[in-house]
Amino acid sequence: MKTERPDIYAQVTDSIIAAIENGAGPWQMPWTRRGDGLVCPVNIDTAKPYRGINIVNLWASACRHGFSTGVWGSYRQWQNKGFQVRKGEKASFVVFYKEFAVEEENEDTGEIEQGKRFMIRSSWVFNADQVDGFVLPVPEEKDPALVLENADSFVSGTGAIVRHGGERAFWRPSADFIQMPERDQFIGSATSTATESYYSTLLHELVHWTAPEPRCNRVLGKSFGDKAYAMEELVAELGAAFLCAGLGITPEARVDHAAYIKVWLDVMKADKKAIFAAASAAAKATDYLVGLQKKALEGAA
Repeated sequence: MKTERPDIYAQVTDSIIAAIENGAGPWQMPWTRRGDGLVCPVNIDTAKPYRGINIVNLWASACRHGFSTGVWGSYRQWQNKGFQVRKGEKASFVVFYKEFAVEEENEDTGEIEQGKRFMIRSSWVFNADQVDGFVLPVPEEKDPALVLENADSFVSGTGAIVRHGGERAFWRPSADFIQMPERDQFIGSATSTATESYYSTLLHELVHWTAPEPRCNRVLGKSFGDKAYAMEELVAELGAAFLCAGLGITPEARVDHAAYIKVWLDVMKADKKAIFAAASAAAKATDYLVGLQKKALEGAA
């Protein structure tokens, strides 16, 4: 009897939906509730951060299960490091794409050509909180001033035009500038300072700024509620969270998230691959912005 493979797209999407719907409030995403700061999940074996949809999925899993660390690894990886996953602990999963060769007929010539296809696969990982013997290294204490200086430098390195004034934050495609309220108009919360709130909002708009064709070439929606509009907002939300984690900034949920959360949930429930596409686009946007930093440094040299 043929064993039916699990639908990985559906599993990941359902996990993220559950994390949002079971959260502390309908206006929040899993990554806006981390009172200890936002960290990018890393692998215990390679020490490399996870990317794209795996960041989102592991954040969602940490939120659902109350994990306090961002260190993950497979059962064997933890064993190889001399630690033991506790009996009865349930694994979370990460995804990867496996490449395989295919032969395809060229419609124009009728000739058989070699091609490549990618198939999604999953593997199981455990958080450090599920492991005996592992002690998370004490992180170096962050200098708040240096964190914000780095954020300022990052934004400046992109070359984006940022203007201040008014009461709304937005990117205006027609004139290609970002508009931000003055910094003293932002307020803090239990998880982030007023300045962190300012920067997390600015980074959200900076991800929108990457949308045009010369940059990342994303399709923009025309009105609130249509799928393209909702997807672009989700890309900006994810991209800002990725950047906040990298820069050491605790993100703050925007006041308009309540309306967007419902739209995002509707999109994810209707299309199991939507969150994958959004996470991929967000990773591409953040890679583009990081690449601009390198160009800025080379130009200054």
